[in-house]
Amino acid sequence: MNRRHFLASASAAMVLPRPSFASALPLTLKAQSVTQQILPEGEGTTAMLGFNGSTPGPELRLKRGAQASIKVENALQEGTAVHWHGIRLENRMDGVPVLTQDLINPGDSKTYSFVPPDAGTYWYHSHYISQEQVARGLMGPLIVEDDMPVDVDHDVTVILSDWILNQDGSLVDEFTDMHSVAHAGYMGNFARAFLSRDEVRQGDRVRLRLINAATNRIFPLMLSGVSGSVVALDGMALSQPRDLSDLVLAPAQRADLIVDITGPVGFDMQTGQGGYRLAELRVSGENSERKPGPLPKLTAPNLPAPGSPAQHLTLTMMGGAMGGHHGGANIWSFNDVSDLPPDPFATIERGETVRITLANDTAFPHGIHLHGHHFYEVAADGSLGDLRDTTLLAARESRDVLCVFDNPGRWLIHCHMLSHAIGGMRTWVEVT
Repeated sequence: MNRRHFLASASAAMVLPRPSFASALPLTLKAQSVTQQILPEGEGTTAMLGFNGSTPGPELRLKRGAQASIKVENALQEGTAVHWHGIRLENRMDGVPVLTQDLINPGDSKTYSFVPPDAGTYWYHSHYISQEQVARGLMGPLIVEDDMPVDVDHDVTVILSDWILNQDGSLVDEFTDMHSVAHAGYMGNFARAFLSRDEVRQGDRVRLRLINAATNRIFPLMLSGVSGSVVALDGMALSQPRDLSDLVLAPAQRADLIVDITGPVGFDMQTGQGGYRLAELRVSGENSERKPGPLPKLTAPNLPAPGSPAQHLTLTMMGGAMGGHHGGANIWSFNDVSDLPPDPFATIERGETVRITLANDTAFPHGIHLHGHHFYEVAADGSLGDLRDTTLLAARESRDVLCVFDNPGRWLIHCHMLSHAIGGMRTWVEVT
């Protein structure tokens, strides 16, 4: 689609379904076929998959430290499973077929029960043929609320995604096209942001929760009409707020912002040809009661501090177009092994600190996601950097991470460019 058509998506904000709160237990998510208005109003609709009649699915609001119970009903014609991305939960609730559970077959259901230990911004999505089911719409936001509400006027969730669409709005089924899998992955010709509200006031203080739910697209973002800071990444509060510039989200990454509204808010994806408008947040009226002041701080993460590493592992990303020879049997591999091996990449005693060198020996970027844990990115000077559950590595880039593996079970590690995952970039560790 041409640039004019792409920019037309900003004409109206797509408002997310109303939140579902954990007080109404159990919550229910029904995976089913849906018809969604992805293109601007007045243009064609799109046949997709979704939860509870829409995509994205409803925003789930959970209490930190409180038992959550979520029943997933499968009304599809194929199996599915749901992963609660970024939540440090019990292994058998992680939602990964083969490693942690059986498929939820058509007509069946499964109830996931867990206690979220960390407040923050997370999301849920299919983890079965996810390069297709997520692209078709099986995903939604999951918010673990702060113990003490943050002093803002509005809390707004923003979900980013993209699709390959025909002019009539129908979805192009190229989820496993081998050319895409070997290159940057399934990349849409149309993108937009879904917002949980479409209007604020001048002078409001707003928490923006940004979630990249695209299967492969990296979103370099620029916001207009706001002043403020990044206050959390991947659900984990930053020790110091960070400038809004250079805001880049790989697939599955999240960022929390606290901003003051200075005008209509534009969400733009930066490209070599300029900015593409993904959504707008309208301004109506003025907040005369909100006085300027320092941004509130979020509660610091309560994770164990890393000790001396008991192991130093290297995980090398290999393969793909222009990637050279590798020993894996698929398009991509980790350490010359494609797809889930029968034995773990590493066996780790519970509580051990492990240093992992992530080496991208390919011509494309990769967003590496570790299930069930967060890890520290190690800065160039050796100091501890950000806490993440997904780290973005540019082509030919390497980065060390430090992780305290305190959550027992079999945990998946994979590229969250989901085309690369289905192309072989998957492995696992066992924490005993």
